[in-house]
Amino acid sequence: MDANEFLARADACLDRVAKWLETLDPDAVDYATGDGVVTIEFADGGKFILSRQAATSQVWLAAGASGRHYDCDAASGRWRDDKDGHDLYQRLAELISEKISASIAPAE
Repeated sequence: MDANEFLARADACLDRVAKWLETLDPDAVDYATGDGVVTIEFADGGKFILSRQAATSQVWLAAGASGRHYDCDAASGRWRDDKDGHDLYQRLAELISEKISASIAPAE
């Protein structure tokens, strides 16, 4: 994937997450977007950061004390963890569900 394709796919990923976050309770989960970054903020002051990393052609998720790196699977268009292959959207939903103590479905 060339740099332009990566930027388009990464920005589409970040836009998808931002639109999904709009559907969540703003008292439990708030967010802000910037150039290549979605910052997710919680009522307890915690933050998750989802960002595009052009140098590695990845999307990175910093959630609590852990960081995860995702590559775009060109065949499926899904973002997969570079270590165990889990899906970004599913993992993000799981992490936010744990954080707010409520079950939420992943971004679609």
